[in-house]
Amino acid sequence: MFKGTAASPGIAIGKALVYKDVDLNIDKLNILEVENENKKLHDAIEKTKIQLRAIKEEATKKLGAEQAQIFEAHLMVLEDPELLSQIKDKVNNEKINVEYATKDVIDNFVLLFESMDDEYMRERAADIKDVGIRILKNLLGIEIVNLALLSDEIILVAHDLTPSDTATMNRDKVLGFVTDIGGRTSHTAIMARSLEVPAVVGLKNITSTINDGDTIVFDGEEGVVHVNPTENVLSLFQQKKKDYEITRRDLEALKGMPTVSKDGRVVELAANIGTPKDIKGVIENSGEGIGLYRTEFLYMNRNSMPTEEEQFQAYKEVLEGMEGKPVIIRTLDIGGDKELPYLNLPKEMNPFLGYRAIRICLDQTEVFKVQLRALLRASVYGNLKIMYPMISSVEEVRDANRILEEVKNDLDREYISYSKSIEVGIMVEIPAAAVIGDLLIKEVDFFSIGTNDLIQYTKAVDRMNEKISYLYDPFNPAILRMIKMIIDYAHEGGKWVGMCGEMAGDKNLIPILLGLGLDEFSMSAVSILPARKIISEISYSDMKKIAEVTLTLPTSEEIKEYIKDQLK
Repeated sequence: MFKGTAASPGIAIGKALVYKDVDLNIDKLNILEVENENKKLHDAIEKTKIQLRAIKEEATKKLGAEQAQIFEAHLMVLEDPELLSQIKDKVNNEKINVEYATKDVIDNFVLLFESMDDEYMRERAADIKDVGIRILKNLLGIEIVNLALLSDEIILVAHDLTPSDTATMNRDKVLGFVTDIGGRTSHTAIMARSLEVPAVVGLKNITSTINDGDTIVFDGEEGVVHVNPTENVLSLFQQKKKDYEITRRDLEALKGMPTVSKDGRVVELAANIGTPKDIKGVIENSGEGIGLYRTEFLYMNRNSMPTEEEQFQAYKEVLEGMEGKPVIIRTLDIGGDKELPYLNLPKEMNPFLGYRAIRICLDQTEVFKVQLRALLRASVYGNLKIMYPMISSVEEVRDANRILEEVKNDLDREYISYSKSIEVGIMVEIPAAAVIGDLLIKEVDFFSIGTNDLIQYTKAVDRMNEKISYLYDPFNPAILRMIKMIIDYAHEGGKWVGMCGEMAGDKNLIPILLGLGLDEFSMSAVSILPARKIISEISYSDMKKIAEVTLTLPTSEEIKEYIKDQLK
């Protein structure tokens, strides 16, 4: 049995597909027959073309033609006469094996492009590297796993999953994720919950323990994974899976119902989403709005900035899909662990403390204005609220609002309509913002507490570092007191306050957050109905008293024990 971090609820039972890189160190060999080597190269190139065309077709269906263009660029690499002739010349003149010749030429091309002054040409190095690895794998007969073209149901076993992995995979065939690294707020964990796929992360070396085809059973809520389980364990998990499905069916009765405590306090349960496609899950799980639309996914997995029209269409689709319910769209939150190669962001010693989010938008206003124009144009199709991330000062809010007014003025001059009643808020995720919450609330219409970063910055703990993961604790007294302070500042200013971090969907913390006075809870769509059930079974006045005591306790463990004792 393996124990990791519970990342996404659900019971998974299935066969493993181990998704990891292979060692491509290739020995240089002398050969006698060059014709055979040239034929191997020809066959590998043709096979690579067929694979890339299939991926491009699938990506076009799932992601759209614009994002699929990257695979057209990869196909063009395969047609490059200079690259191919250099490989053949090396084989023919030096009488060496084609695998070594190919790797040598590809490596030199990558180095050449990486050293170029032109930014666009430097970015092509990554394309050449990707295509080169694919050609080499085909030359070596190594099976290439294409997550977009999965045909059998599998449990995906990986060191970690990139945004492009999760964006292109065939979601209907993936029964669950288990990964070596990651925590509850890692990209893989967030995407698993967004996709409603069970997941356990942070299993350290699970990729070296599991083989393709092994049977895996795991509980995404307990973080427990069994490999090739005994009949008894398998039977136990089959029953757990049935029980889980029955519980989910029972929650169906809460669909369409308001979220009200036993004594009548009404709160809003909204969802966090990454793409317009996630709306389907929000509606199916009876979300009362979108509490966080992470727009950065529009900017990722592509070679250029999304146009105003592309952004407008995406925002419009979400607003229309929610049919008048509130939709909070966060402006670009890039940097930190989210890089955009085409923006040429500088490498930093501490990227989470560096050039990211609103700091980029206020510096590169031409990028920010395009997004704001798209947002304003889309606002007439629903109930839009705009939210700025990573705010740490009043000046930043005023600067962002000034740019927003400039964009509104531009639209007025062009006779382009937009909603005149858009609420503007900020994410409170930096301790400095919490401390001056009484000042910031005068500048905005609402707060949304981003607990993932708030915990990270308050506790000075890297939330991706498993060695110090014990410090990343939402029950810490400092975190709960800071949340209470933020809520009080918002209410004293006559404004509402929500939460869009992972804490909002934690069933052990929902009662306390209700007692602290939170107005809106935004979480993964799959967590909405369980949260509604919890709130419907408790009293706000009782939770308020429990929360008050909680704030006086000195340690996380004492807080957890007290809450457990009070709510049993």
